[in-house]
Amino acid sequence: MSQNPAELDASLRAARQHTIGDVLRRTAQRLPDKPAVVFDGVTWTYRELDAMGNRVANALAARGVGAGDRVAILSRNSSSFVALRFALARIGAVLVPINFMLNAGEIAFILRSCGARTLAVGSEFLATGQQAAAQDTAVQSLVWLPQEGDGPAPDGLLQFADLLEAADTPPAVAVDSQALAQIVYTSGTESLPKGAMLTHDAVLWEYVSCCLEQEMHTGDTMLHALPLYHCAQLDVFLGPAVYVGMTNVITGQPKPEVILPMLAQHRISSFFAPPSVWIALMRSPLFDSTDLSQLRKGYYGASIMPVEVLRELAARLPHMRLWNLYGQTEIAPLATVLKPEDQLRKAGSAGRAALNVETRVVDDQMRDVPVGEVGEIVHRSPQLLSGYFNDPEKTAAAFEGGWFHSGDLATIDAEGYITVVDRKKDMIKSGGENVASREVEEAIYQLAGVSEVAVIGLPDPQWIEAVTAVVVPKPGAGLTEAAVMAHCRERLAGFKSPKRVVFAEALPKNPSGKILKRDLRQAYATA
Repeated sequence: MSQNPAELDASLRAARQHTIGDVLRRTAQRLPDKPAVVFDGVTWTYRELDAMGNRVANALAARGVGAGDRVAILSRNSSSFVALRFALARIGAVLVPINFMLNAGEIAFILRSCGARTLAVGSEFLATGQQAAAQDTAVQSLVWLPQEGDGPAPDGLLQFADLLEAADTPPAVAVDSQALAQIVYTSGTESLPKGAMLTHDAVLWEYVSCCLEQEMHTGDTMLHALPLYHCAQLDVFLGPAVYVGMTNVITGQPKPEVILPMLAQHRISSFFAPPSVWIALMRSPLFDSTDLSQLRKGYYGASIMPVEVLRELAARLPHMRLWNLYGQTEIAPLATVLKPEDQLRKAGSAGRAALNVETRVVDDQMRDVPVGEVGEIVHRSPQLLSGYFNDPEKTAAAFEGGWFHSGDLATIDAEGYITVVDRKKDMIKSGGENVASREVEEAIYQLAGVSEVAVIGLPDPQWIEAVTAVVVPKPGAGLTEAAVMAHCRERLAGFKSPKRVVFAEALPKNPSGKILKRDLRQAYATA
């Protein structure tokens, strides 16, 4: 039977449909009875998770949420977060995950920027979410997402349990792979965050890169402890894990006293954390008494692992292989990978471009820099964002010359391995010389007694910016400012050595474990 061109096009699109929502359905067809999500004492199989995705999707559609509508989430990790993520994809709605460490005013900015009419909120952030939604936003409906150990839902809110009363049949919605899947707001150094627009297609290309580069297998059991609002945990680990059919253990409490027992209890084989969390785990009194024999794959990102910490991890977890993952929100977010065999051979490197990414290090004229010289990292990839939401000027600047400009400074060696030296905005200009904070941090980590360190530039009448080290000592370490300075002078040029050393009990971090150097600069600028 012949079809007219419009009908044929629709048939072709339906037959070729491949979206984030389809990923879960296809895994459920392959592995219906395999545990998919373990959370707060409850296990959902892939068949059950797939059905819940349909129920939530149908319930939201019945309440007027449709293709292109933005739905924001302000919540810690939970099974309901996971179900909602896939439900939105199935009706073509757009996920907007929000950093729960932001204040009400900052959250309101994102809600206004994306125009979300629905806000899903965990109980811990209900008051903040309500306060934000009331600040001239388009939010009309709040959905309560249950968290670990929660009691009854607050009165007057649409409950996640209410959404599960809808039919579990697949929604009758055709979603194009080129449609917008999510808007993820960057948490960089600029005063106002930008909304990176990512299509289903871009995210799925990234899933393929992750599955191959990270050796993700159906038989793995992964612990997801870092926040799912962050694209690393959401799209480098959870999404690809569902793609291949792994078992996903979820917690919203990324603390050593929670993580270590869960690693043992659930016989976790795969775990991601930034260096700061790996360091915290090793410093925990629980570490040496915890059975981590099943932990075979360890991943880190957000910042480079100090070489001394790499050596300590290798000594204390000799059976675990490590991957370093570098990227950013705008590339969904995996860009380069340093594999286990290169961890010590290329210590400090971010590795080479991932499967579906092409990466260069260039100067201001877009020429490849010579080996060992500093330039900016630029990318080409189907994983890239399709622009910043409602911001054509910043989009144009980011894609100047037909490459995406990362804003990260790096060197590249003769084998094509990239080493990130700093963000453009974090490079310290001291006495007219550029100082990469990471080089100074690596030197200080070699000093016995240093648990963590962050190097920043502070205003100075002589140097313009003075290289300043904020050091967290190990318990009982008798470190002094003079000792740290002397140690650095033996290993670094004079202009790179700290002009000032301060000691702190801890370094400020966001929920993904990235050190907040802006907060340090503000705290110590007038100290």
